[in-house]
Amino acid sequence: MFEKLFKLVEHGTNTKREIMAGFTTFLTMGYIIFVNPSMLAMTGMDHGAVFVATCLAAAIGCFIMGFYANYPIALAPGMGLNAFFTFTVVMELGYTWNVALGGVFISGVIFTILSIFKVREWIINSIPHALRFGIAAGIGMFLALIALKNSGIIVASPATLVTLGDITSFGPMMAVLGLFLIVGLVSLNVNGAVMIAILVITTLGLMFGDVTYSGIMSMPPSLAPTLAQLDISGALEVGMISVIFAFLFVDLFDTSGTLIAVAHRGNLLDDDGNLPRLKKALLADSTATIAGSMLGTSTTTSYVESTAGVAAGGRTGLTAVTVGVLFIAALFFSPLAGMIPAYATAGALFFVGVLMLGGLVHVKWDDLMDAVPVAVILITMPLTFSIADGIAFGFISYAAVRVFSGRFSDINPSVWFLAALFVAKFAFM
Repeated sequence: MFEKLFKLVEHGTNTKREIMAGFTTFLTMGYIIFVNPSMLAMTGMDHGAVFVATCLAAAIGCFIMGFYANYPIALAPGMGLNAFFTFTVVMELGYTWNVALGGVFISGVIFTILSIFKVREWIINSIPHALRFGIAAGIGMFLALIALKNSGIIVASPATLVTLGDITSFGPMMAVLGLFLIVGLVSLNVNGAVMIAILVITTLGLMFGDVTYSGIMSMPPSLAPTLAQLDISGALEVGMISVIFAFLFVDLFDTSGTLIAVAHRGNLLDDDGNLPRLKKALLADSTATIAGSMLGTSTTTSYVESTAGVAAGGRTGLTAVTVGVLFIAALFFSPLAGMIPAYATAGALFFVGVLMLGGLVHVKWDDLMDAVPVAVILITMPLTFSIADGIAFGFISYAAVRVFSGRFSDINPSVWFLAALFVAKFAFM
């Protein structure tokens, strides 16, 4: 059956290798079942329901990617996008989480349309590389700031905006220990380093009486508080345009970059360097996003941690399906997820942020035309606490520095359009 579904022999693999690769991928990305519910719960969403929605959305995405696209690429609610959902759309802009879910749904529908009509290639090719790297790195900076804030390492200050918190208190010390533990485990090539660190820090919290034990396993919580609670009509108002664009834009580039990176690692590209069945892979991502919004979670996207499974030998969709099954099994560990304190996930957030900063090595820092827009994104995205505003300032500054330098020909029509759209947003909205 597996041979017929996934063509294992053709891809030079076998059932055992694919299943072990799936376990490897799950261990590297399973931290999302702890991080995502704790983050989205800050919006007022039910923690247990979001936990179930996270697991189900991930499983749906993995199953579609595995059975339909036949790639060893796993999906789950994306880091960065969940932070944007929580801290920008709900906590800063003041929209309800229901409206935010409506925005995720609409972005998923648009992504599906773009994938079907192959508009994705035109969009990606028209966006300058500097902005792509800058946006990814800016999200990394955003996640790092959230980690420092949630753990109490950085606190608000009326005099200096932010200042150093009481780093000798339990939470900040545990957050720092968690980060160092992750780095150490990763350097030793330990699978599941992030998840192990989260569980170790939570255990220390239990031992020192800072965390209340509530059990390890139980039947899954009710999904009712978030199921089909999205507000699509509320997401159609003018003010949500930039939010939907940010959801779509980040998911588009995150997914595309991940697909290429994982495919390259597993030698899955064709002779021309293209990814076969790309349309199916993109549809898996967009469909999972739509399903996730109806279940009650932020944008679902492909995970670059899938490279761990590919490195372990995963070459077909059976690897992704295995990850999906493990996410289903994770549904029975909701009490454990509910015990995870913010400082236990802070190290994971900071670590993911560090990884996302890696793209800065590709920026041409000796060219001010690229360096300035990237720096603008890096600074404004975390300090405005908004991925959408960071993207907007990036496009505006990219066009502006070229206009004032007389390099009009460097600006393609899509950048002109988006820069003008963002200027209009700040001027009239």
